[in-house]
Amino acid sequence: MSQDCVFEEGENLLENFLGISLSGKQIQRISEYYGAQLEASEKDYQEEKQAVPLVSDEREEPVYITTDGSMVCTREEDWKEMKLGRIYSESSRVCVQDPRTEVMESLYVCTFGNNKEFIRKFEPYIEPYKHKVFIADGAKWIWNWVEDFYSDSVQILDFYHAVEKLGTYACFVYKDEKERRQWLEVQKQRLKADGVENVLEELKETASKTIDKPESAKALNDVIRYYENNVERMKYGSFLKKGYLIRSGAIEAAHLKVIQQRLKLSGQRWSINGAQRIANLRAYRKSNRWRNVVEQIKMAA
Repeated sequence: MSQDCVFEEGENLLENFLGISLSGKQIQRISEYYGAQLEASEKDYQEEKQAVPLVSDEREEPVYITTDGSMVCTREEDWKEMKLGRIYSESSRVCVQDPRTEVMESLYVCTFGNNKEFIRKFEPYIEPYKHKVFIADGAKWIWNWVEDFYSDSVQILDFYHAVEKLGTYACFVYKDEKERRQWLEVQKQRLKADGVENVLEELKETASKTIDKPESAKALNDVIRYYENNVERMKYGSFLKKGYLIRSGAIEAAHLKVIQQRLKLSGQRWSINGAQRIANLRAYRKSNRWRNVVEQIKMAA
């Protein structure tokens, strides 16, 4: 209950439906205890004492790896980023309404730790797969890590973020909304036809028009730099032909599903340790790994 709703609500549910009298504070203590146990058990995966659960047994099947950060309000550091990783296989995607698909099964990993701590926790879940497909925004630490350790993987810059950068610049140049939308649509179709170099060429040709417009010039330079740093990750036409996803919507949805629906409710301010422990429980629950929690309880009994 505590990984799904606030502790006081868990108290009321237990009393009303099961006739069990247990205070919200006690529910919190028990839950955080087992959330901490899960954190400790993760080290077994890092030290290869246990085999990680798999999302696919097929070595050639594409396995998507996505990561991003979500802010949680804490007592010690105000708003603090919790990094979240999601792994899912191509076969777990089910078409619910063409062209929309839904991922039916995923593995989630989350931590308040820094980049290195997150990677240390996340990597054991990544290693088993041969056909890795990384989808992420333009965060340098993500792509530096991928280049250093998984250079033979498929690397895709999230299409939404690519277009968003263009949209920011377009707001300065095209004041008429209809004209702006038309221009953006042309660029989107170019990108989906492997035309990132053509988009870059057009952007660079407009540089002279922004000399006396600092905000516009900054937005233009930002999008040019962003695209130049990710040209090979923006071959969207080729990616689509091979059947790959080009959007990171799955990790955006995971933020809401795993973190925000429990840790970002109105008025909540967490201790860092408390939030991490409840997030661990929630990640295991959403990853269909609740039997691990049950085993921890059996061991204590």
